[in-house]
Amino acid sequence: MNNDQACKALRTVNSIAAKAKSKGKHPFAAILIAEDAESMLLSASNISTVRHAEIELARKAAEMYDADFLWRCTIATNFEPCAMCTGAIYWANIGRIVYGVSETELIKLTGSHKENPTLKLPCRDVIKAGIKQIEILGPYKSVEDEILELHRNFWL
Repeated sequence: MNNDQACKALRTVNSIAAKAKSKGKHPFAAILIAEDAESMLLSASNISTVRHAEIELARKAAEMYDADFLWRCTIATNFEPCAMCTGAIYWANIGRIVYGVSETELIKLTGSHKENPTLKLPCRDVIKAGIKQIEILGPYKSVEDEILELHRNFWL
């Protein structure tokens, strides 16, 4: 996946996150992209504090697609996946993660908000603990402000 494809995917994710926010949900979203790095197969947004977009998408993907197929796919998400979601992506066998903004930046916005008690555990560290060589691309500074804009003043 090249830089232009990744940024296009992240902008799509951000528009899905904006829709979730307009419905009173946390502005997080994820999409599953086929191996052509263009075709969107699935999308998800946050449902609750436990049912994050990435985990919902990974679960659906694992039910719908063969593990070998998923290994050639990409999950794109507006923020770096948390440890829980990274684990779900790992177990679903999705071969690449693309994220727009680091979890460190999210923590700066959310602070100790009870609805986002995130762990300071980068997704790269979670993946390193396993045996699969999942590719991780991100953060993308070129879309960071667009993504952060949905979260400014949301966590007050």
